[in-house]
Amino acid sequence: MKRTFLLISGLALLAACSTARKTIITPTNASIANSGKVWASLWQQRSAEYHALCFQAYNIAKLRLDEIIKQSPGKPYAIVTDIDETVLDNSPYDVQRAVHNQDYDAATWKQWTALAQCDTVAGAPSFFKYAASKGVTVFYITNRDEDERTGTLKNLQRYQMPYADNEHLLLKTGSSSKESRRQQVLKNYTIALLCGDNLPDFDAAYDSHPAELNRQAATVNLLSKFGSRYIILPNPSYGDFEGALFHYNYKLSPMQKDSIIKANIKTPSF
Repeated sequence: MKRTFLLISGLALLAACSTARKTIITPTNASIANSGKVWASLWQQRSAEYHALCFQAYNIAKLRLDEIIKQSPGKPYAIVTDIDETVLDNSPYDVQRAVHNQDYDAATWKQWTALAQCDTVAGAPSFFKYAASKGVTVFYITNRDEDERTGTLKNLQRYQMPYADNEHLLLKTGSSSKESRRQQVLKNYTIALLCGDNLPDFDAAYDSHPAELNRQAATVNLLSKFGSRYIILPNPSYGDFEGALFHYNYKLSPMQKDSIIKANIKTPSF
């Protein structure tokens, strides 16, 4: 009874904050996958713990940057960062889809990014402005499409993000792998840090749709880089972890996703 009360109370609070048509997920009309996304976004929007983790990530980034720039790299230093859930917060879009029991949709996503209404991830503006003040160039490598360029730049410029211009915004041009764009930066710069919320933001080891066991193995192999050169932000709502869990089948229904989640989640044996 207590959990049911908390679920209804939490979702009612979330719905009250929305200007969209109110459709509350209940146990009778929800899928586990989409009701889980509501809870994830609620945590992202409302919990001090989420903000603390973001501050922690960017505090570590600042400490590491201060150490790195004492060295002489030969080439000037740059930071490579993802945008979504690393610099900009898209949780309102995730909520809007989930409370209507709907999955991600490219058309509505682009309507959202065109609005340029994302808030920033806690700690991101101050860190990147600090990096720029130290003479470090910032490159935004994102898998947003070319037709999202105008809205993306407008959103970054809204918060006076450094290097928010066409030259330093590298959008997806075919492959979703970011490796070729990282190599493009490396031609003229030494990459001091990489910031992201999704493991392919950091290393090519996560490209080509690896199975979850391979992703775990790659993470163990790279463990010394996390917090050292790789700065990862929390994102409980979406990412390649979903693709690996669902075997990169993007046509699954919510019911099919729920079955896979139930088959893979750990539960007590009693």
